[in-house]
Amino acid sequence: MQIVLYTQRTDFSARQWIGLVIVSAGALALAFRFYQFVRTDPVVWSALLGGSVAALATALGTLPVLFSQKLPDRLQDTLFGFGAGVMLAACAFSLIIPGLDAARTAGMFGGGSWAAGGVMSSAILLGGIALMLLDRVLPHEHFIKGPEGQTAHRLRRTWLFVFAIALHNLPEGLAIGVGYAAGNGLRADALATGIAIQDVPEGLVVAVALLAAGYRRGFAVFIGMVSGVVEPLGAVLGAAVVGHSVLLLPWGLGFAAGAMLFVISHEIIPESHRKGHESFATSGLMLGFVLMMLLDTALG
Repeated sequence: MQIVLYTQRTDFSARQWIGLVIVSAGALALAFRFYQFVRTDPVVWSALLGGSVAALATALGTLPVLFSQKLPDRLQDTLFGFGAGVMLAACAFSLIIPGLDAARTAGMFGGGSWAAGGVMSSAILLGGIALMLLDRVLPHEHFIKGPEGQTAHRLRRTWLFVFAIALHNLPEGLAIGVGYAAGNGLRADALATGIAIQDVPEGLVVAVALLAAGYRRGFAVFIGMVSGVVEPLGAVLGAAVVGHSVLLLPWGLGFAAGAMLFVISHEIIPESHRKGHESFATSGLMLGFVLMMLLDTALG
């Protein structure tokens, strides 16, 4: 009986190793094809680099959790507000204003100010609606509010957090990619820099929230680091889609702005005000807005 059990365990382990090798080989092949695709397009390559910097900033922000047990609520809400301010300024100066200029230059629907405003308004609303639908359909868990979305109660809390983080980071990645597709490298660099700056405290807040929710320190840091992977993927997607058509550029810029506005209003600001530190959250928002405005106007 013991021999049979030992043989079964060995066979099962062998199947696991074979499956792991197959999956790893497929992942490597996919990564190589992805690398080949990205390297052939300088715009997409720049977007990938910009998104990767933001992802690295997120990972960097999680590291203090390895040495500190708790982040004060007041500081956490201030960092939430700071991130919201950076994203607000990025929407206005790096996405909406360039989108209006792109719509006028492309001569869409006559090329006038009303036509450009109509295109951008529609694109912003589409971006917000898309994120709203994802928020309703995709199960996820807020750090304070708890589970949301269909079948949220059926999933483990770890994956609910992961989905929430992905919903938050996707618009940032799209914004970076569309920014590079706009053709203004300095403005896109400013946008990527601003998002990377706010990603440092964001990574810290994510890791601290996971730690406070009961997860182990190493696991909280790991999930916080992995959460940034969504940004380079979103950047590549945004640059690849928008970069192939001038007419798509204002729509892409507006869509990214609308998605970010939804995240700011629906996720970040409510979280920053929920514990009674509204003054600190608002101060952080204003500092973040001013910093991103200076980066965009100085570099763009």
